[in-house]
Amino acid sequence: MSQKLVCNCNGTMPLDTKALGVPVHRSLCRQEVGTFLKALDGSDSLVVACTQEGALFNELAEQSEKPLVAPLRFVNIREVAGWTQEAKLSGPKIASLLALADMPEAEPVPVVNYQSQGRLLIVGAGSLVLPWAEKLGASLDISVLCTEPGDLPLVRNYPIYTGKVTKLDGYLGNFSVDWDLENPIDPEMCTRCGACVEACPENAIDLSFQIDLNKCKSHRSCVTACASIGAISFDRKERARNAEFDLILDLRADPKMRMSQTPQGYFAPGKDPLDQAMVVNQLLEMVGEFEKPKYFVYNEKICAHGRNGKVGCSACIDVCSTGAIGSIFKNGQGSVEVNPNLCMGCGACSTACPSGAMRYNYPSVPHQGKELKTLATVFTAVAQKLHQAAAPSLLLHTLKAGTKIIDGLGRSAHVMPKQFEALPSFVIPYGIEHIASTGLDLWLGALSYGFAEVALLLSGDEDPAYRATLEEQAHLANAILKAYGFDERIHLIMAQSVDDLQSVSKAMGAMRQRGSLSAICTPASFGLSNQKRETVEAVLEHLQKQAKTPLPEAGAALPNSSLLGGLNINKDACTLCMSCVSSCPEGALLDNPDEPILSFIEKQCVQCGICVQTCPEQALILNPRLQTVEQRKQKTTLNETQAFHCISCGKAFGTLKMVDLMLTKLGAHGAFAGAAMDRLKMCGDCRVVDMVKKET
Repeated sequence: MSQKLVCNCNGTMPLDTKALGVPVHRSLCRQEVGTFLKALDGSDSLVVACTQEGALFNELAEQSEKPLVAPLRFVNIREVAGWTQEAKLSGPKIASLLALADMPEAEPVPVVNYQSQGRLLIVGAGSLVLPWAEKLGASLDISVLCTEPGDLPLVRNYPIYTGKVTKLDGYLGNFSVDWDLENPIDPEMCTRCGACVEACPENAIDLSFQIDLNKCKSHRSCVTACASIGAISFDRKERARNAEFDLILDLRADPKMRMSQTPQGYFAPGKDPLDQAMVVNQLLEMVGEFEKPKYFVYNEKICAHGRNGKVGCSACIDVCSTGAIGSIFKNGQGSVEVNPNLCMGCGACSTACPSGAMRYNYPSVPHQGKELKTLATVFTAVAQKLHQAAAPSLLLHTLKAGTKIIDGLGRSAHVMPKQFEALPSFVIPYGIEHIASTGLDLWLGALSYGFAEVALLLSGDEDPAYRATLEEQAHLANAILKAYGFDERIHLIMAQSVDDLQSVSKAMGAMRQRGSLSAICTPASFGLSNQKRETVEAVLEHLQKQAKTPLPEAGAALPNSSLLGGLNINKDACTLCMSCVSSCPEGALLDNPDEPILSFIEKQCVQCGICVQTCPEQALILNPRLQTVEQRKQKTTLNETQAFHCISCGKAFGTLKMVDLMLTKLGAHGAFAGAAMDRLKMCGDCRVVDMVKKET
């Protein structure tokens, strides 16, 4: 356990010291700083309930003679709890936030390394890129690609290219750029002697040393003047150029990389000189070795991307806004490949993945589950002690953007309480790396731990695909809850930007006026698993035991986006060829080696649809639904028929229906008349023996 130092910030928060169970100070960073210094000499780690003066406390800790037992940890109780309209009721929330700060940190994850030598390419119109090249030339290894002409400097201090970019991809330390040299003058060969400028009778060449082809009358006087250098060619065939760089400063009006999260090392600040200057400052710091977390873990064995040459689930590829995920097919088997250098850690791939093959790992779901369980447990215990009949609501948010919104809202509500509503006393904020990284398993897991609802705060800078996926998954989660007779308890709060406090204030005001909700179930004891399906199954079993209404015998219908469901089969069309069995990546479809029986285990099905695409008779249809846990575990028979036995040896080698269909289709063909027709009724071995006998 750690020592907790709580500051009431000059008495501006009505804190219940008895409820918190820890001493409360009024000026820990000023008159009572001695208390903090004394705590540094102790043998416990420290949790400081003040984020505003974090820099001061860290500085004091660095100056301390005794090394810290563990790094200082800070928790904000002022903006999220003390400066609200319900501050007097915020004791349970503050206690749970302090308990969260006292928990062990997540296990470290592998890192992804980058190396940059400062090779910078500046792309854009010459009038924009050349001035920046002059300023940065002393600090970085500069190259310039002018997409529009500009007056070239007289001194060749850095390479200058011209042309149109045809391809630009890569990441910090490993960018590859392709472009076409469109002008007859190659600036890399040009010595800028000016002979071509003097020789041109149409004045089609200026100090940009590029030919204005609208003015040029093809006298070729410039070619003659440049003969000894050879920089000018109107008949150049090899126009494609390529080079590699560590950094890209893209000043074009229409940048090529339009994804919401561009790769590290790529900057497109737009036309604003201030934005350009701010980006340049970042560029100057991006020389050396860098690292970032490897945010994901991929398990190819349970991936439902493809089988037998058919593409099934491509949810992770579709939602990735950085182009980090690609499709791979080898020998008919499909999987995905993630470029960790391009991955920016949004986690939307894990949210959309139905099988759990793509898993977010920063931190892991089990770690988040432990933290959520602690928050709910401590909140409930303190609320009961204070005789407050309230269950907590969970507010998930992106760590940086969401914290800025929540802190800004708390401060505004404190200063202007009639204009802004801060977080109600029962709403507990929980920051994660990116809001898109959280999905069905964590939301339903939180409800099973005692949270009354889960609200997702979107800060407005998310890629549209992320919002669509979160809306889709929230709709699915609520459909599952409704199937059990519960109210919808998952919802999204949409802010337009991190400065859009009014939208969030309105949502918080509505929640406060409505009041806290009751938990939908008694708290679960299980832990959340790294395996998404395993967690979902555990939650469903827990919810089913406390459901308000039983599920229909045929199951409750779920949205088409469901990762749960069964299969409908047209038995008249199905020939039991078992193509679906070999195509199923999850082992949900099973055959029988002794009899023509097609079986199905619904728990294994991820609704990827590969079986539907594979079936030659188009006899299968996905049936997204929610059945009981017991039904979903059972092996059921989808279709069965009589076996057809070889007319020679009696061995079963197909189904009666399949052979009848084959005989019907081939019977009218002359090649299968007489004895040949009988061979169709034989197994493979007997067919060969019969053909040999007839030939001899």
